[in-house]
Amino acid sequence: MRPAAIPVDAIGVIGAGAVGQAVAAALVTSGLTDRLLLASRTIEQAAALAADVDDMRQTLDSAVRPSSCRVTNLKDCAAVIVAVRAFFPNTLRHDVRMGGARANAPVIVALGEALRGYDGIVLVVTNPVDLMTRLFAEVSGCGRVYGIGSNLDTARYRLALARLLDVSPHTVRGHVIGEHGDDSVVCASSTTIDGRHIPVPVERIRDELRTRPGQISTGVGRTRSGPAGAVLSALRKTLGVSDGIEELSAPYEGGWLGVPLRFTSGHPTVCLPDLNATEALQFDAARTKLRAAYRTLRLPQPLNPANPL
Repeated sequence: MRPAAIPVDAIGVIGAGAVGQAVAAALVTSGLTDRLLLASRTIEQAAALAADVDDMRQTLDSAVRPSSCRVTNLKDCAAVIVAVRAFFPNTLRHDVRMGGARANAPVIVALGEALRGYDGIVLVVTNPVDLMTRLFAEVSGCGRVYGIGSNLDTARYRLALARLLDVSPHTVRGHVIGEHGDDSVVCASSTTIDGRHIPVPVERIRDELRTRPGQISTGVGRTRSGPAGAVLSALRKTLGVSDGIEELSAPYEGGWLGVPLRFTSGHPTVCLPDLNATEALQFDAARTKLRAAYRTLRLPQPLNPANPL
């Protein structure tokens, strides 16, 4: 890890829901920025969140200055986090994250139009994140767009495996890639503990990865702290504060899906682990599924770019 960089001037967060709130609160204590700009469905929502995290800033003696704004005022930010979610009923029992595709697409299209040409970093959290990340990137034309999801899956994988084997999570090295959803790929064949390859109970791990988000949502309404942590970790790499690997949704061989990216001074290089035959087939299946889902996504007309939420 390199020495901490001077905080960037501003980071923006779009969305004042559960994840947006958690990200905003985390940024107050992160040391990554001097200003925190918050946008939401209405300026009143954004102002309310700004007031709440301003109280937090004061109690913690943080130097971060939060304020509310419109989406179009975010173009001077070093990074923008997209954490919006449309209102929709989701009755899916399988591929649950895919349930938001049609509802969230118009919001993402409008945000892409509003931020067209933005040259900072964009981290998309909105599900289904692999589709929404690609959609935002193609509509906006922004060159540095990444999706949060596979890095959270990877963190959950390392935690689950560490618990099963009664070891420290810091000794576990392994990745979850592909779709942030039911067709994620557990890279068991390349997983190590203290540098040693070990047998991984893949199906048991996959069951936990499938059920953990639902258990959290059932108990507290929405997953929020985990995604916020994944956002901050990705911000540190993409802003060049620290070097390392993040599993992020990004373009890869004609599709968009979660792949490990090695960041050096903010510049990413794909570093896909060696996959065995089964994992390679699963990875190809996830890529094919996401391509097909994106092609069939019916994109509505963009909303008013001046007020996309």
